[in-house]
Amino acid sequence: MAALGAGAFLLATHEDADPDAVAAVPSDAVAVPDAVLPELTGPAPVLAALPAEAPAPTAAGLQAVLAPLLAAPALGSGLSAEVVDVATGAVLLDTDAADPGTPASTAKLLTGLAVLTTLGPDATLATTVVAGAAPGEVVLVGGGDPTLSTTAPSLSYPGAATVADLAAQVQAALAGAAVTSVVVDNSLFTGPLTAPGWGSEDAPSTYAAPVTATAVDGARVTPGQSQRSGQPGTDAGLALAAALGAPGAAVSLGTAPVGSAVLGTVRSAPVERLVEQALTASDNLLAETLARQVALATGADPSFTGSAAAVAAAVQGAGFTTAGLTLTDGSGLSGTDQVPARLLVDVLEAAADGSVAGTGALLSGLPIAGYTGTLADRGDADPATAPGTVRAKTGTLATTSALAGVVVTEDGRLLAFALLADGTPGNVVAAEAALDAVASAMAGCGCR
Repeated sequence: MAALGAGAFLLATHEDADPDAVAAVPSDAVAVPDAVLPELTGPAPVLAALPAEAPAPTAAGLQAVLAPLLAAPALGSGLSAEVVDVATGAVLLDTDAADPGTPASTAKLLTGLAVLTTLGPDATLATTVVAGAAPGEVVLVGGGDPTLSTTAPSLSYPGAATVADLAAQVQAALAGAAVTSVVVDNSLFTGPLTAPGWGSEDAPSTYAAPVTATAVDGARVTPGQSQRSGQPGTDAGLALAAALGAPGAAVSLGTAPVGSAVLGTVRSAPVERLVEQALTASDNLLAETLARQVALATGADPSFTGSAAAVAAAVQGAGFTTAGLTLTDGSGLSGTDQVPARLLVDVLEAAADGSVAGTGALLSGLPIAGYTGTLADRGDADPATAPGTVRAKTGTLATTSALAGVVVTEDGRLLAFALLADGTPGNVVAAEAALDAVASAMAGCGCR
């Protein structure tokens, strides 16, 4: 308080002083040299790179450590696996890595690769509203962006476009004219709304929804919650009507009139952000819509069949061997998908060493053990396996558990790995724990 009082007094004295008066210099004043500022240099890196001279594990050393863990009964009898030293490309472990296995959600790595290399990391997805065929009618034209948010900001997709923004543009374009009906145009996508191999309980559920070109909040019934809707397009139309101040407007499915005037357009976050979000949260609907974008960009049919074929073609086009690859969907939710562990490792290795440009989101989107996404609750307090050491895409079906990602060894060596346990006894918790034990062992092992 004393300091504040003195400061206030000095400030008042300065403000009350005669601006034309010249202050006298005390006879005993001491000259103070001008301050010398240090020379500014570039900022030092906050995150240090892995040491280039870090000792590499040997194949024999790594296999000796992992062999008993890979034989865990919880992993069943259909295990395939591969581990590669990213810096050298040396294969440290190969357990039937070329044999196709059920990837579950690790298949999202392939969808991510396909959309990043086809559309590019900076591409965005548009959602548009155009004038309808009758007075008072507007048409919501889906562009395949399920992240369009009814809240600002989105509770599930950072950087998402909002219905409020879209509605504001429409209201400005209508100049006060009332909206009496909303038509939702889902015609961008074709074919069935669920994939072969999906069960009747899969869509809607807490993890999947019918795949339509229009949705809000990832087709969630309530923003930020898990349960997905069985009518994503209609929900989007209702959300737009409410945002337009016409909650009682009729909402129906249909198509936009040819040549209709555009009333508003919003765009999604960049594709690289969408890929990260699909991987971190293992978002099935987002992955499926990204697969559709690959089909659209390459002239394929934007259906499950067409988009799965387009993703496989894009993976091959990016330079990868796709022998043994069979895809039915873009999310891995179908049990009919087949992917060799070796292909998953090849993709991760290419993203890590930069040999396929623009695919960094495949790594930045990987869940971090003990910290983010589907690995948030799968870490432990061991410093050797602390958050950040293991980053991997999870995959879980009734009798399949998978883990594919990268791990830093105790010596600072980066390894890429894929573990596909196809045909587990059905105890998901035990299978996940067994896979986590393998990843932890790699993190805590010099294995020389």
